[in-house]
Amino acid sequence: MTWLEPVQLTGAAVTLIPLGINHVEPLKAAVMDGELWKLWFANVPSCDQMEDYVMRAVESSAKGNVAFAVRLNSTHKIVGTTRFYNVDEINRRPMLGYTWYANSVCRTRVNTECKLLLLQYAFEEKNAIAVEFRTHYFNQVSRTAIERLGAKQDGILRSHQMMRDGSIRDTVIYSILGHEWPAVKSNLTSKLIAYDRGED
Repeated sequence: MTWLEPVQLTGAAVTLIPLGINHVEPLKAAVMDGELWKLWFANVPSCDQMEDYVMRAVESSAKGNVAFAVRLNSTHKIVGTTRFYNVDEINRRPMLGYTWYANSVCRTRVNTECKLLLLQYAFEEKNAIAVEFRTHYFNQVSRTAIERLGAKQDGILRSHQMMRDGSIRDTVIYSILGHEWPAVKSNLTSKLIAYDRGED
């Protein structure tokens, strides 16, 4: 039994389902909505890469790096994926990432609710000490989204990774600590209320 388990997490608008090979085709449809793989600073698979992408994620899940498909409760449509990865079980510190959504659900409550469900699971059910986020220095959309959660920047790993196009990525690291979770939870909950009221 691994520390993090492939559980189903259900919210008001979305359900996070443990990722399986049956999600390949729905994820192909989701990634076509916005052609996200064309973003040079993002590691999003193309349709041709999706089966291998999912299979590797499923294999990694057996080691405690739990991946999820994101399903809308209203339509049962798969609209993206996210996962815990590089899980440090001894220090109770997972990374949260590999997150992407169909363009049609971006700037909606979907990401906020997904993060609430995942962080609530990590901190309240698994007593995580910290949850870490990493993104490309130039991925301003991702950086803004992470900062809106309430995560704080820990630093930048310069010349950290080689990208598909041959460029070298600087990686920005953020984290939320266990004692910060109550305030972050209040922030996320208030954002969801604002979405419901049409204020955000």
